[in-house]
Amino acid sequence: MPSSTLRVAFDRRGSVHDGNRAAAGRGPPYGLSLSAPPTMNDDPIAALTSLEAAGLAAFHEAKSPADVEAARIEFLGQKQGKIKAAQERLKSIPNDAKRAYGQRFNAVKMALEAACDSAKSRLDRPESVVGGIDVTRPGHPLPKLGHRHPLTQTAEELIDLFGRFGFSVARGPEVEDTFHNFEALNIPAVHPARDPSDNFYLSEDTLLRSQTSTVQIRVMKNQPPPVRVIAIGRVYRPDEVDATHSFMFHQVEGLMVDKGVTMADLKSVLRMFAQSYLGEDVKIRFRPSFFPFTEPSVEVDMMWHGGDRWVEMGGAGMVDPNVFKAVGYDPELVTGFAFGLGIERLCMRRHGIDDIRLLYQNDARFLAQF
Repeated sequence: MPSSTLRVAFDRRGSVHDGNRAAAGRGPPYGLSLSAPPTMNDDPIAALTSLEAAGLAAFHEAKSPADVEAARIEFLGQKQGKIKAAQERLKSIPNDAKRAYGQRFNAVKMALEAACDSAKSRLDRPESVVGGIDVTRPGHPLPKLGHRHPLTQTAEELIDLFGRFGFSVARGPEVEDTFHNFEALNIPAVHPARDPSDNFYLSEDTLLRSQTSTVQIRVMKNQPPPVRVIAIGRVYRPDEVDATHSFMFHQVEGLMVDKGVTMADLKSVLRMFAQSYLGEDVKIRFRPSFFPFTEPSVEVDMMWHGGDRWVEMGGAGMVDPNVFKAVGYDPELVTGFAFGLGIERLCMRRHGIDDIRLLYQNDARFLAQF
């Protein structure tokens, strides 16, 4: 066969003519020339660039997972993919050009693999608008289903407030033994405070704690002075339920023990607390009283709503030396004060509530106000 290109032409009647004769003017004026396939691009780097552009376009234009899979097979297929063919071409690249070709090949392969993953992720996501609803927009906020109970809010505020005064928080069991609830607090067996009619006994030696002072005993038995803690939690006493009393209520108990602690420190702490929590205009008073575990002892009263009567806020006093001896402290070296405040009454005074029973009736209309 001659080395020149063989051309075959078709005339309007479908007859076949020698292309050379057509070129000489003897063939039909209209002809289709069929030529041998062009030779492969002599620039292998340019071939990789073209391959990258074609692959990226295929993945970008894919409209369905099937399109992505077809493009993956065409470009990244392990057997007949175009990347595989480009890898095989490395064998025919001159040695001095293999490094540049290999680097470009790796970059193209990584770009096509990333484009394939991106196309899969794009088509796996739901349509932005389905049935006229934009599912990508944020939803409406859930309705407010509830919030913390006012007593819980009060307790957390008290913990925060006394924390600013340097008091840490301690907790203890609600089911106590008679040692922590009575003996260690200087309440002997014959004391009327231990009468069954004034306590919820579970057995001869256990009961529901009647005060959070029991936690103070546990703290002092396990910690040497100085001590500055508050104990917070539920206590139980068989009181007759009325507007200001309940058989179960909450207390916050404070204890400070160190060298040189005086009644002046106690009064200063309670005044600062009352003004911080109830307001600068709050009126409180201290009146002499008696508690087995403090000496001297005081009752702390606050002016109630309307300013027409005083209501007890809690009891307080200097820790009795016998209490220090029960926990192993030397009363000749340290002194301290203790106080116990009713959380319900503080909450009622703060929010203008007149009946403690409202706090336990779970009336949503009442609780929604806090």
